Amino acid sequence: MGHGGNVIAELETDHREVEEMFDRIRALPPRDEKRKDVADEFTIELVRHSVAEEMYLYPAVREHVPGGDAIADREIKDHATVEKLLKDLEKASVGDAEFDTLVAQVISEVSAHIADEEKNLFPALAGVCSDEQLNDLGDKIRTAKKVAPTRPHPGAPSTPPGNKLLAPGAGLVDRARDFVTGRGK
Repeated sequence: MGHGGNVIAELETDHREVEEMFDRIRALPPRDEKRKDVADEFTIELVRHSVAEEMYLYPAVREHVPGGDAIADREIKDHATVEKLLKDLEKASVGDAEFDTLVAQVISEVSAHIADEEKNLFPALAGVCSDEQLNDLGDKIRTAKKVAPTRPHPGAPSTPPGNKLLAPGAGLVDRARDFVTGRGK
């Protein structure tokens, strides 16, 4: 979170952090209570990352990248799939077989999404945006992650202006709940 640099460097660093969390959860034995803590960690990061991308990255892709509407729509669809899985994971107990199945599905979906963004979307964006535009987007992404929700909200809007209006309020409520429950520490 908040690594500095242009939008691509920022998001790729997020990707590496999430992959490290995936490695940590895979290394823990089934039913280990620490698996829930790691799942909460990657849920927090994935939700904040996704909301920030939906607020700023995908509108920039729509504006600057040829065929950007189709690319952004596909990415938002991927986010919706993962967000539903994360919501189900949030409700699951680490002792349930469903927990491990959901973790595996999240890892599979997110890994494919990361690979696609890094192979296709990021190079396309870098090819049409100036360094200044990419740095500005990086600043916007970092700011958005600070106020973004930390819990999945599958029914929330995923495009501007709705997401820009509602995400900070949901984020405030989520962070208050996290503080009270100790989630994500």
